[in-house]
Amino acid sequence: MRLPYYVALLSAAALHGASHQQPQVFQVMTDRSVRPISAGRTRVVLSASRYVARAVTVEVKTATGSMRVSTPETTAVDLVRFAKAAGHLDHVASVLDELAPAIDARRLVRALGVVNDVPNAQRLGYLLDLVRHRALAEAVHGWSERRAQRILPLRPDLPADHARISRRWHLLLNAAVEVAA
Repeated sequence: MRLPYYVALLSAAALHGASHQQPQVFQVMTDRSVRPISAGRTRVVLSASRYVARAVTVEVKTATGSMRVSTPETTAVDLVRFAKAAGHLDHVASVLDELAPAIDARRLVRALGVVNDVPNAQRLGYLLDLVRHRALAEAVHGWSERRAQRILPLRPDLPADHARISRRWHLLLNAAVEVAA
């Protein structure tokens, strides 16, 4: 059975020139949960997203054919949506900083529209602001501002008691994000 797929997350970011740290596994997005597999010395970890078929990808030639790879914009959106698989927000912010020069603001807004995930758009915008990619952050803000309906935690897995509020991003800043230099 052939599943819809694309190379994603840190593997895609590395292919687009953001190789802050080379991923220890090859990351692929598909439409259902699949156990990790090994191909020679490479461990392939698959994440599941119902948007795989609609995600914007590019064909990249390989020695044995070609593979679908998420665009820099789809990669940015996925990195925040799957932050745990991408090394959590500190690492995501560092990768976004390196990936940002390859991201087009209009295509980023289209990638946000594919998944229509407002909470993670808010988080993405906050991280882009944090790493000082203002034009991209503005594009995300324009998309998310009219859709954001409530204030959410930056890290949903952590308590948000006494967290500072980012009014711009409608986020409770319940974790410090440290960007690697």
